[in-house]
Amino acid sequence: MGGDRGLSLADRIAERLSRLTWGTPLHAMRLKGRYPLKLIAVPDDPFFGDSERGNALLDGRVSFRGEQAAILSIDFARPSGSAAFEDYLQSFAWLRDLSSVTTRAQGAPIAEEIMRRWLAAHAEKVSDAAWRGDLWGRRILAWTAHAPLILSSKDLVYRSTLLHALARGARHLDRCADRVQIGPPRIAAWCGVLVAGLVMPGGDPRRGFGEAGLKRALDQSVFEDGGVVTRSPAAQLDAIQLLTILIEAYAARRQDPPEFLQQTQAKMVTALLGVCHGDKGLASFQGTAPVSGDRIQQVVEATGVRTRPLKQAREWGYQRLSAGTSIVVIDAAPPPLARLVEGGCASTLAFELSDGASRIVVNCGGARAALHQLPAELTEGLRTTAAHSTLVLSDSNSTAIHADGSLGRGVVEVELARHETDHGSRIEASHDGYCRRFGFLHRRVLGLSPDGRDVRGEDMLIPAKGRRTKGTTAFVVRFHLHPQIEVAPTQDGQAAILRTADGALWQFRCKGGTLNVEESVWIDGRGRPVATRQLVIAGETPPGGTNLSWVFHRAK
Repeated sequence: MGGDRGLSLADRIAERLSRLTWGTPLHAMRLKGRYPLKLIAVPDDPFFGDSERGNALLDGRVSFRGEQAAILSIDFARPSGSAAFEDYLQSFAWLRDLSSVTTRAQGAPIAEEIMRRWLAAHAEKVSDAAWRGDLWGRRILAWTAHAPLILSSKDLVYRSTLLHALARGARHLDRCADRVQIGPPRIAAWCGVLVAGLVMPGGDPRRGFGEAGLKRALDQSVFEDGGVVTRSPAAQLDAIQLLTILIEAYAARRQDPPEFLQQTQAKMVTALLGVCHGDKGLASFQGTAPVSGDRIQQVVEATGVRTRPLKQAREWGYQRLSAGTSIVVIDAAPPPLARLVEGGCASTLAFELSDGASRIVVNCGGARAALHQLPAELTEGLRTTAAHSTLVLSDSNSTAIHADGSLGRGVVEVELARHETDHGSRIEASHDGYCRRFGFLHRRVLGLSPDGRDVRGEDMLIPAKGRRTKGTTAFVVRFHLHPQIEVAPTQDGQAAILRTADGALWQFRCKGGTLNVEESVWIDGRGRPVATRQLVIAGETPPGGTNLSWVFHRAK
């Protein structure tokens, strides 16, 4: 079940009032207290940063998704970049990138320069954007894990100002972490509370308080099957990294992390692997770019979790079919609730297909990972149903996307049945996203043969009960292809030959519509748009509904 109009009026008012109190003398009094003279432990950051971004820092520039700013021109009091760029800068995530490409001796002056600018603007002044709870949580994780880069200075005033800001940020989080949006943001906030309790002197009371808070946050932010409530694979990866760094903080203090923390981390890794292809990289769902298999492997190894991919994530909403060298990943749930995420996609019943290391059918993806320079119309278009490999009725989204970017009415319920037999695996699913406007249910059946050489599908438009339609309604079924796939349509307009980069041949054939090959776009792992092609089956449905069938067959 899905569908949500967003935060209630009472929730919005309460959140706004809470932020208004940040600038009051009362809140300033709450932030007062002793500050540490040093950290009693430095947790390890087991993850590699981005070398391109790290080298840009060495050259005197902060770079993120194609957006850049000279370090000497950064003014934290007057932010001028996009929201994503400012979050990257304010969270100090760039410390990981810097530490991955240089030594402490070379990197410390760069890190200290940016740190001094931040302290000058925000160490004493509690402002809305910079003191957001999720940013403080990430900031504490970054500051403590990369303390050698920012605390190597012999300037005692600088060091005490930084440690004082760290203590104030932790006290701020103590009071606002539970008000942060659920999902990775709230997980980040409570991880910050706990790391502060672990690495700062006198942190035992905060540690007990933080463990209870993190338990609540995980219960609210992670489904029982291990998927995050935002339904984004990229957010899933982010949350796993947050929990892993927290566990490293326990290790730095030679203490055992709570059992619930390790159990949740293991479930989340299992779910993450369920949306990975044969190349080990992430599938492109809910705005995620195709994160490389090398990075996924490095993250999984850092967690120490050994597990197999999850086949059925009913609450998270992804189903996985695998046989031979073929893997199919299906989005079998409504979009995420509007109040939980910005940039949700209308992708219900879309799927991706890979053969070994070759991706064949993909989604355009990357709506929230694309380069900053791309036109807003394109990045928002990546969220539409047409940007996913599924059926589109009357050129409309299965879930409405409003002009302000929020999700509206559409898919509320998805019915799902899964069958595993000696003859292969099959998933039958339907959604009601087109019922209100057009009077049709969309039902999709996907089957994978035991040897993985046949992927058979059927798309049906079924008249909804109590809904009557007149005339015919146009539809298309789209199969976006990976840029490395060569496609050659046949003359009868019913089939095409696909060749993968490693030379494998796949035959595609359909019945019930006219097949065309059209242009498409795919967002790669760096957020760049890459031109590609798509198979498009076009047709019209009468008021009584229709169905069309199709098959991908591996011929060689």
